[in-house]
Amino acid sequence: MDRAGEKLKRARERLKLTFRDVEQASQKIAAHRQNDEFVIALSRLADIENKGTLPTVYRLYTLCAIYRLDFDEVLRWYGVPREQLTSDALEIGLKETHIVQFPPGGAVTIPPSLDCEIDLDQTTFLSHLVHRWGKLPLVFLNGFDLRQHRYGLIGLEDWSMYPILQPGSLVLLDESRRKIASGGWTNEYDRPIYFLEQREGYVCGWCTLGDGRLLLQPHPASQAKVRVYSYPGDIDVVGQVIGVAMLLESRKHRHSRTAATPVRSPNP
Repeated sequence: MDRAGEKLKRARERLKLTFRDVEQASQKIAAHRQNDEFVIALSRLADIENKGTLPTVYRLYTLCAIYRLDFDEVLRWYGVPREQLTSDALEIGLKETHIVQFPPGGAVTIPPSLDCEIDLDQTTFLSHLVHRWGKLPLVFLNGFDLRQHRYGLIGLEDWSMYPILQPGSLVLLDESRRKIASGGWTNEYDRPIYFLEQREGYVCGWCTLGDGRLLLQPHPASQAKVRVYSYPGDIDVVGQVIGVAMLLESRKHRHSRTAATPVRSPNP
């Protein structure tokens, strides 16, 4: 932590700013933000630079603004690699399918091991082209209008669209495609898959509308049951799945999954 304080001190000295200059500048930021947490008193700044005192996120923001420093770079000085946030998130396996707020650019290193037994040497996209990989290619999302696209992560125990979407798959969602299609496909790979939000969380699957109801249809191989919801009302369409980065499970894990453990529907 002392090293980070020393770097902040050098940044201040390069700009020929005194402690009083920094304090007064911080007061302006606090007034603009209408939050006194952004203020850095003289004694606090001295402690940050000379004693390795850890600044709050508000004060760190203030220092970056005054010194014209990149916030992510200063976080790295303090041992917080924000660019690895997605990598750390992927190390935490969640059972439920959910929305993911991943940044659109760059790539994220896949952890060498996860709690679930999966093959981390391969990935696949909707084109079914298989690669050897060491990083999850989030850059494949570049070029999409992110105002209309979001990410979803299929839960580690969500087998409802297996084998098209394996548990743990990262899916790209187009929020502009929320209208349920009634036809136009020739096989199961062409049929639109939708990501939806209902009272108990998120679900993913094929959809059919009729008589004020939405039928959420799983892949037959998943052995899951069709779920029936009142629509609109009980469930909302987040968007259509238009891309996927899929981790391929190990054969051992595949063989260990038996017909005795299908995904259960909340609406039997």
